[in-house]
Amino acid sequence: MYKRQYQGYLPGLFEFYELYSVFLPLFRRHREYFYEWCEIGSIYGAPAECIWGGGRVGGGERKPEEVLELMEEYGISARLTFSNSLLGKEHLADPRCNALCALFETGKKNGVIVHSDLLLSYLTANYPGLYFVSSTTKVLTDFRQFLDEVNREEFLYVVPDFRLNKALDKWRTLSEYQKEKVEFLCNECCWFGCGDRKRCYEAVSRKNLGEVCEHRCTAPGAQEGYRFSKAMENPGFIGTADIRERYLPLGFSNFKLEGRGLGSALVLEFLLYYLTRPEYQIHVREAIYLDNMLDLF
Repeated sequence: MYKRQYQGYLPGLFEFYELYSVFLPLFRRHREYFYEWCEIGSIYGAPAECIWGGGRVGGGERKPEEVLELMEEYGISARLTFSNSLLGKEHLADPRCNALCALFETGKKNGVIVHSDLLLSYLTANYPGLYFVSSTTKVLTDFRQFLDEVNREEFLYVVPDFRLNKALDKWRTLSEYQKEKVEFLCNECCWFGCGDRKRCYEAVSRKNLGEVCEHRCTAPGAQEGYRFSKAMENPGFIGTADIRERYLPLGFSNFKLEGRGLGSALVLEFLLYYLTRPEYQIHVREAIYLDNMLDLF
């Protein structure tokens, strides 16, 4: 079955509100600027001071009500990134995180990205109007374990570790139902041979819980930080040609971009590369850069 459109899952629901408040109207008003075979499936993230948060420390100064209003206006699913892996029962009653779930449950079709099964059980019982995504912070590098996760009924989507991305011989064996649930992480810059990925995510979980925890990455080139050019050289990188020529024909249509911890200027480059026709990238870039309300740097 050939999928003619892919769903892009974008970073920075709260963190890059200002960027999306300019980009989304442009995406709607000038649809000809963008690939006809792509749509925005969801935007994910978390505000600051969320103990359920994981993957990255959240940010952004906009009120949750404003964020939800923007997503509802453009018919885009909002996902709360609550992928803290170290939560205990004592954390489930957190008023801020519960209030966010209650608010976003009022939307049309919003979800939560989760790691903790404890949190998943709590959310399923208390916020049945939300859907759930199994987080890439689980670092599922074993294909059999990943399939077990896909087969769990609680999850609408499951994000594998990026090191499974190019295992096309295995991806071909999935049923159509399983393929619909797979959400590939496209633009990871982490060293392909990294053995500390779980510890890195655990350090972020501890920070969100208010603990003092510093994780120093020792991977080659880590001191350079994120470089999109470097991500493109990663063996697990999925580019636009890969999506259109390899994954869509196989029946996969869900593709996630990382970037919550990066600057909005770099996230704009992701939007240009993954969504925008090359001949119109200058038009999109100018419209974003020349908006006086937006500070990208």
